[in-house]
Amino acid sequence: MPPRQMLLAMSVGNGYGTQPGAWRWPGVGPEDLTSFDAIVRHAQTAERGKFQFLFMPDFQSVNGDLASDPQQLTMEPMTMAAAIARGTKRIGMVATGSTTFTEPFNLARQFKALDLMSHGRMGWNVVPTSNPVIAANYGRELPPRIEKYERLHEVVQIVQALWGSWERDAWIHDQASGRFTNPDKIRPINLRGRHVGSAGPLILPPSEQGQPVIFQAGGTGAGGEVAARYASGVIGAVFSIEEARAQRMALRAAAEHAGRDPDEIKFFAGVQTTLASDRRAALDRRIKMSGDASEQRAGYLGQMLGIPLGSAALDEPLAPAQLAAARPSQHDPRSTKALEIAKEGWTLRDVLAHGVIDYHPSVIGAPTELADHLQQWFEAEAADGFWLNPDVYEDGLPPIVDEVVPMLQERGLFHLDYAGATLRDHLGVPAQYGRDARLA
Repeated sequence: MPPRQMLLAMSVGNGYGTQPGAWRWPGVGPEDLTSFDAIVRHAQTAERGKFQFLFMPDFQSVNGDLASDPQQLTMEPMTMAAAIARGTKRIGMVATGSTTFTEPFNLARQFKALDLMSHGRMGWNVVPTSNPVIAANYGRELPPRIEKYERLHEVVQIVQALWGSWERDAWIHDQASGRFTNPDKIRPINLRGRHVGSAGPLILPPSEQGQPVIFQAGGTGAGGEVAARYASGVIGAVFSIEEARAQRMALRAAAEHAGRDPDEIKFFAGVQTTLASDRRAALDRRIKMSGDASEQRAGYLGQMLGIPLGSAALDEPLAPAQLAAARPSQHDPRSTKALEIAKEGWTLRDVLAHGVIDYHPSVIGAPTELADHLQQWFEAEAADGFWLNPDVYEDGLPPIVDEVVPMLQERGLFHLDYAGATLRDHLGVPAQYGRDARLA
């Protein structure tokens, strides 16, 4: 059996990067928020690094201060996936599509069309909508949680049935005989649940990988059940090796309980990155990027540690009395790491620049530090792969591709080139067409 190798993905939202100050960074076009040319160029850079896929989240409401924050906005995931599909050849794409306010026929049609357009490189990140502000944008209220997940399960099963309603060999397209299809192999599905239904069929043939790959974001609670039953990839949000390993093992056990091979489900841990020649240079880069937000962030850090920091001296380390009084919040898994860094003697501004309040573990330092982080987590079996969040795409992604990836390849941890053409090939997950018969 060949040695286990990690999988790499990258989050793609706006055309700037994942840090709020990325849009003001030198060399970044101020209009890259809506520049498909810029987004496709960054996708091509990730493809040059042999990344397995690009992950496209979807935020359908304003979140934060629009006066100075461009938001982590994906203009529209399906449109973005189409643009990237036409501008790349090998890298996969995983777009987010909510099951709460979209009908299964629409989802099935859009995702399969994208899978055909990309020659089998498409994945669907299945999520319900949990934000009432987004619900209001649809003129609706959020349904109760149990109904939301009931609908999700119905939508996924109907979408997969629609994907398989045109059998693999139904499309004959024989010009000489005039036989276009075998109509006996294109059948309605006539499925209806409590919340949604569809008659079918979907008039689209299979792609090179059959149908899109199912992903799920989160991997715990009701989302974990969704992942265990349907997903080949899970987009995780974890802050420690121990938490990540526990979540990955739980997902594998749940998949096995559902009748699946646990190796069919791949767990991806998120990582924020700010890379420079060394730790000091990377901290300075992050500080310059964050602008005037440090005092506000200090107050937030103070809440995490249970001490007042809003008016603290940003360019001084925390005093011994502050460190003695600090207590990591039991409700915030980031707080333990934040206190560890504060105890190393960094100034408060530097502590914040370490990304201690980022939504994922942050690697702030030289490229080798990122390679070491990924290796440590991977070899601890805390993840099958990682979805990376570069601070700025323009000059924060190339060091990953040109320096970190070769390090991982030299260590035997990452592939040298794409071995196949489809997203299923890239992930090493089995073929599927229509619903999973094991779950029927």
